[in-house]
Order: sequence, then C-alpha cells, then structure tokens
Amino acid sequence: MSSNKARADSLSLLLFTLRSGKLMAINLLKVSEIIPCPPLTKLPESHPHVKGIATLRGASLSVIDLSRAIGERPLEDPNGGCLIVTDVSRSKQGLHVQAVSKIVHCLTTDIKPPPFGSGGSRAYITGVTSVDGTLVQVLDIEKVIHSIAPAQIEMAPTDLTMEDAEVLGNARILVVDDSQVALQQSVHTLRNLGLQCHTARSAKEAIDCLLDLQGTAQQINLIVSDIEMSEMDGYAFTRTLRETPDFAHLYVLLHTSLDSAMNSEKARLAGANGVLTKFSSPELTHCLIEAAKHVAAHGH
Repeated sequence: MSSNKARADSLSLLLFTLRSGKLMAINLLKVSEIIPCPPLTKLPESHPHVKGIATLRGASLSVIDLSRAIGERPLEDPNGGCLIVTDVSRSKQGLHVQAVSKIVHCLTTDIKPPPFGSGGSRAYITGVTSVDGTLVQVLDIEKVIHSIAPAQIEMAPTDLTMEDAEVLGNARILVVDDSQVALQQSVHTLRNLGLQCHTARSAKEAIDCLLDLQGTAQQINLIVSDIEMSEMDGYAFTRTLRETPDFAHLYVLLHTSLDSAMNSEKARLAGANGVLTKFSSPELTHCLIEAAKHVAAHGH
C-alpha cells in the first residue's frame, strides 16, 4: 500500500437503487435515517419533482422523487420503496428510492471524478467508484436539491467598515469545490464584496493553480475549500498544503455541506484554520474577514 493510500481518508457510502437497478450511493454522513415511504400530503403549487410532504416526528419533511429529479424512469410502485432522509446544507429532505442496499467503506482516493460531458442522470453524479466489481455512481445531492429549490443566497453585508474592506482587498482567494452550484454561491458572495477570485473544481486543479500563480502579483494567500471531493478530499488537500514549504503558511477555510461541528476536530488535525457549514453568505463573509486579518497580521 502506498504511503498516500495509507493516509487517505476513509468514507462510508450508503448504496441504493432506483428502478433501473443500477447502484447509486450517497455519503453516509449526509444521511440522518432511512424509513419506509410514509403517507404524503400533496402540495398544489410544489415543484413537479417534489412528491409531497411527510410528517416526521411532528416536523414537515419535503420528499423528492429522486427518479424524476435525475431524469430516470419512475419507480414501479410509486407508493412503495423507502425514504433516505438527508441532512445537508442546513436543511433536511427525503429522497424517495426503490431500495437501500448496504453500507460500504472505501477511501476517498477510490472515488474518481465522473466522465465529463455526460448528460441525463450523470449530470447529478459527483463521482464513481467500484464495489465488488460493480460500478457505483455517487449522487451530487446538493445539485439535486438546488435544481428543485435554488438556495436563496442571503445578501452579504456590503456596509463593511473601511478597515474590513481594506483588509479584504488584500486577500487573493482560491475557491475549491467540485459542485458547480456551491462554487457559484461562494463566488457570488465574493463578488458582492467587490472581490475577484480564482476557482478550481478539484484539489489537483487547485494545486496546479497555486503553482501557476506562485511568485506572481496574484499569488494566493487564502483558500476556501470544500471537504467532500473525489480523489483528494479537503482534509487530504489541507495536509498536502501543510507539507509543502511554499504553501504551508496558506490560510485554509474548509467549507462543508455537513454540520461543521462534526468536522471541526478533523479539520484542526488536518491543519485547517477554520471550518464552516454551507451556505450562509453573512457567515462566509465574517470568516473571510477574519481570515484576511490573519493573513495581514502574518505578512503573507
């Protein structure tokens, strides 16, 4: 086993199927429970991919018809199957699926980026891996949710103090995220603050960008990175930076669709300066100001 493999982060995936029987997966950390499909209340004005509302322990839960949402054939029994209840980006929703298969454990390095330029359901795939010789597609749950209920981006406060605006103006930021939706949200917040930034869709692409800009006027001094990425996740990316003399000092803010409290210790051990749950524009703005002050104080 290579040293890189030995240090790769492990990941648990919940495998499930839709009508086609192809195995799909979701990061187990994004799943709060699995329940039989309960009776649903239809809402007349709801999105066509929302089957209805379930009541779960007294709270309303929006149920997404996952087959329709990713362009697959409807389930054979529209009232059967089960719900995967997810908890991502500060909200819960139910995904109606045919059946849950099993939980498997793998390394983040075993999850490869999906083939590019593929339409249909593949547009909602964030990575692919192999389990017992069978191809498994990892679902981009954030993209599914965004396609049904686009996130309302709270406006970041633009009435910054002169001091905050000045310190932010010296930040040269790289945003790293394999989700196009999440990347756009972060870039939108930065633009509202009058900031430009560089972007990357993977840790490898981010490292290439850092190398390209090293020694130029645009040399990066602040990184905002997703955690849940294929091949090299945010933790492994941060560790790589800390072990690279030219990049060891970079300020790293890890941005996650999971509850950041769950990740704070892992983020600290990896060497990150901070961790934040997606997506709150005001909170991201606050973290960026703190990060820019840190960068200014340390002269990088």
